[in-house]
Amino acid sequence: MQIQILHTTPEDIPAIFPLYDDAIAYQKQVGNNHWYGFKSEQIEKEVDEDRHYKILANGHILGVFCLTFSDPEIWQELNDDTHAMYIHRIATSHQARGLNLVKHIIVWARAYAQENNLKLIRIDTGAGNDRLINYYISCGFTFIKDTTIAYEPGMPLHYKDGAFALLEMPA
Repeated sequence: MQIQILHTTPEDIPAIFPLYDDAIAYQKQVGNNHWYGFKSEQIEKEVDEDRHYKILANGHILGVFCLTFSDPEIWQELNDDTHAMYIHRIATSHQARGLNLVKHIIVWARAYAQENNLKLIRIDTGAGNDRLINYYISCGFTFIKDTTIAYEPGMPLHYKDGAFALLEMPA
């Protein structure tokens, strides 16, 4: 199976929300940390800014994720000038579980980082989500620390829980 990672297009947006709904259902099934859904305006903005990506196989969207290049609300004092990329909201279809899409994202992210002179690839998840944290570590990320954040209006609601695990790897 050949995996492609491409920019999400506006035409893809209707296919994205079922992926998020499926991911939320799975998160609720396996743990206490889960997303609360996302506003279409947020996704549309990320698509317009070319920061939202789809993961394709045989023309079908298997998953999505988003990039940012600064994340001071989560990474706080570590969000310095290290030239990092931050991967957010990886969601995969239930048919794609077990295909190790995160490893495909890492290969893509490393190439992207080298092309754009970025030194680090960073990711976060809810603190205490040991299953996912250990998976990220098995993919090559290093656990940095747990942190708490102050929720601000406009942030996705899952950030209200406030405790997150920070992980990174060299690009």
